Amino acid sequence: METQHIRRVDYLVIGSGIAGLTFALKMAAHGTVCIVTKKHRAESNTNYAQGGIAAVTSKEDSFEMHVRDTLEAGAGLCDEAVVRTVIEEGPARITELIELGMRFSERETDSSVGVRELDLGKEGGHSKRRILHAKDVTGREIEQALLAAIAKHANIEICEDHLGIDLITSAKLGMKGRNRCLGAYVLDKARGEVLTICASVVLLATGGCGKVYLYTTNPDIATGDGVAMAYRAGVAVANMEFIQFHPTCLYHPKAKSFLISEAVRGEGGVLRSIAGVEFMEQYHPLKALAPRDIVARAIDSEMKRTGADHVQLDITHKPARFTMERFPNIYATCLQFGLDITKEPIPVVPAAHYQCGGVLTNVAGETELAGLYAVGEVACTGLHGANRLASNSLLEALVCAHRAAASALSYPVPENLEPIPAWQRGNASDPDELVVVSHNWDEIRRVMWDYVGIVRTNKRLKRAQSRIANLMAEIQDYYWDFNVTNDLLELRNIATVADLIIKSALERPESRGLHYNLDFPEKNPEWAQRDTILRRSQT
Repeated sequence: METQHIRRVDYLVIGSGIAGLTFALKMAAHGTVCIVTKKHRAESNTNYAQGGIAAVTSKEDSFEMHVRDTLEAGAGLCDEAVVRTVIEEGPARITELIELGMRFSERETDSSVGVRELDLGKEGGHSKRRILHAKDVTGREIEQALLAAIAKHANIEICEDHLGIDLITSAKLGMKGRNRCLGAYVLDKARGEVLTICASVVLLATGGCGKVYLYTTNPDIATGDGVAMAYRAGVAVANMEFIQFHPTCLYHPKAKSFLISEAVRGEGGVLRSIAGVEFMEQYHPLKALAPRDIVARAIDSEMKRTGADHVQLDITHKPARFTMERFPNIYATCLQFGLDITKEPIPVVPAAHYQCGGVLTNVAGETELAGLYAVGEVACTGLHGANRLASNSLLEALVCAHRAAASALSYPVPENLEPIPAWQRGNASDPDELVVVSHNWDEIRRVMWDYVGIVRTNKRLKRAQSRIANLMAEIQDYYWDFNVTNDLLELRNIATVADLIIKSALERPESRGLHYNLDFPEKNPEWAQRDTILRRSQT
């Protein structure tokens, strides 16, 4: 395998969701941009976001209300300054998105004169209607608008089917002075070659880690690559114990990971047991519109209590035309599986959905490693705290990508650096038994689902930690013996992230937000405003 492929760009973006594409667009006027993406350029968590973007755009709403809702959902762990910045700067970023060609759903307010306004949705934890959406395919529409704008820039190159392996740092290369990020080693999957991409600034926009769990709403690409890469480079990672489980993923043997948007509950959808009994009033006064952690735990409890493998989400009481027009994608997808949601309830289960922790950054996406930025789900800015408020994630990506671009422009570009060496494969050979990779992949995801899921105990966590440690040792041996492949790299990353989630969960002696431990069922006041921060020793 020939590996002497060294390239130089000004800005390297790893990931092609809303965060990466927004940053790339803003940097294109200032230098060359290379976007590395694992599959097709539109394959991202953004693309699968059904609900929308939470932003204050109506007279009935206010920044203070949005801030309050976010802080309440975050269960005492949000950074209020970051929350205010993201919420107050959100409308301006929404305007930019609309100027790029993004069209949000509207509704007619006065048919006689054709007056229209944004059709704002409502989701769990929000006190007002503030979710801008494009029916139920908001993420896909945003992705298409950004990609159309990207296509107009000659300065932006997109490398599809490329996967980041490791960050290149000056410390790792033995260079003197402050440690800084110099680029990344990247696998060209089609050729089986490793590229050395040198860059003045590297942005991680790799999304989350849903595939660490057996059941997830995320696409196959969500293997925690950016968190794992940053951690291996010695960068701080925070609050990985807070994994949000979406309460309602379609339960069907042929549906791989189809999300039933929270907006269905926002428009009146009711959660019922298999017997058809409404149960959420026993758990929270907001019933089906309680914060996601509460709804997910309630469904988990109901399933355990009754022995059922799912519950039901019922919106059959709404007019069929309304449901079909408001949720055309959900309606059509369910119909493909023989389910008419206007006539029968939807079978649903909780599934891993969103990583609230991540690479520790400020609101401008700056990490503690000079030249390295992280934006979007991969990052932990302090916005989400212990539980993300629905639809705040796309807003965070827009605001923080904008701020990261401003910061990157002022970043002093290193001069007179020593040459960066190409990737060294050593004596590695092609893999001989791929079953090792597939078996370990399945085992990690099963262990995480069974022992590190919605409800945890220290005994389960320690059992999981022991098993993941053994698997990591196996993977490490395999990694050094054989040439890198996409499957091997993703396996190494989900093992690393699984280990980080478990370590973080064991460090927090309380239940808060998404982290619920039966051994510590109450909040511990000493852990309010206290992040769980992990760093890998570089010695």
